[in-house]
Amino acid sequence: MIATELVAQVAATLHQGTLAAPEPKGINTEGVVTFFASNVAPILLAVLGIIFIGRASRGEISKVLTSSAIAIVGLAFIAGAATLFFVGDYLINLIFT
Repeated sequence: MIATELVAQVAATLHQGTLAAPEPKGINTEGVVTFFASNVAPILLAVLGIIFIGRASRGEISKVLTSSAIAIVGLAFIAGAATLFFVGDYLINLIFT
């Protein structure tokens, strides 16, 4: 009698779905990107600035100018990639709406 009641309660619980696994949660990619953009990128740029100032104080102006130009080109590529992301999003919304 006890076993049948237990089986009936387990069946009712499974039927209600209370023992079902919770929905999987995704990764908050916007939060990760925001974290890198607001915390990591400024620190890396500050480190680059300190390195450039250190080189300039030792008289290595040509190396500083070369490194600065490379950094600026790199930032331009990053900005271009971000721009293409927004342009692509705009085109998709334009086409499919």
